[in-house]
Amino acid sequence: MIDREVVIGIDGGGTSTRVLIYDLKGNELAYTEGGCASKYKDENASDHVKATIEDALVKGERVANDVVMLVAGIAGYESEADDAWITSFTDLPGLHCPKQHLNDSDIAHAGALQNRPGIIAIGGTGTMIMGITENGRRIRNSDYHQYAYSAARHLAYDAVYEVLAGLRDDSNEWLITEMLQHWQTNSLEDLHELARQGFHPDTMKRNQLFGQFAPQVTRAAEQGSSVARRVCNRAAEQLQLGIELVGSNFAQRNVDVALIGSVIRSPYMSSKLTELLKGNSIKQYRVVEPQLQPVVGAILLAYKELGIRTNE
Repeated sequence: MIDREVVIGIDGGGTSTRVLIYDLKGNELAYTEGGCASKYKDENASDHVKATIEDALVKGERVANDVVMLVAGIAGYESEADDAWITSFTDLPGLHCPKQHLNDSDIAHAGALQNRPGIIAIGGTGTMIMGITENGRRIRNSDYHQYAYSAARHLAYDAVYEVLAGLRDDSNEWLITEMLQHWQTNSLEDLHELARQGFHPDTMKRNQLFGQFAPQVTRAAEQGSSVARRVCNRAAEQLQLGIELVGSNFAQRNVDVALIGSVIRSPYMSSKLTELLKGNSIKQYRVVEPQLQPVVGAILLAYKELGIRTNE
């Protein structure tokens, strides 16, 4: 007879929901992706998460009563005060197992560093720096009210502003061409007019539009664009400061740092940030590759809650 008990891991960071189902012996049964899980970016976020869980259960040939532990890392969840809205994200008929709701950075850390001490720096749709020290203390740059303006939309906003302000030279020709094409304008004056009208009346859609342009900014930096390099360098310096703030809480001199997200892992940004961190005279920061995806980190945390030991 098949042992039907399973655990569910949910990654609700970024622009999509990822759900993974494992049995208690470390076997993957199902993986599905769905819509955005951030209630600050999509008013239907709760429905997206529930629908993705349901799809995963069907794919894994399991029902809600088979689930013995669920761990969900959801963007925007900061503390138990958020339970007022987060519980609805996993409130499915029959799904009455213990549930652990966390910030998406918590499961990202568990996956990237496999529950070892160290720091993760996230830079993609959003940005976050979080470390777990040798004594298990969880510290984020936001605890200091420091925020690294290095998410995708931030890079794009800054690049557009610099171009419109006239801070450009011949090295920015490709970037400007891509910029005009992205905003469907024929000239910089047309882009100016669009900007004066606020680009787009809906804040969420405007941010999404800017976020989608970030890959062109980081690519332009690789190609030598003066505007793109200034924008990326400023973002890298803010990330560096956040990492060093969190790193100051570690007792050991050597601290591992894993970079997560499309922006921070782009060739120019990752190279620049690594270079900046190497210049620290107090700590030895070692940039390491993330070991596992955040959704797998959620599975590891579910196993940990159940007292199930895991190996690599």
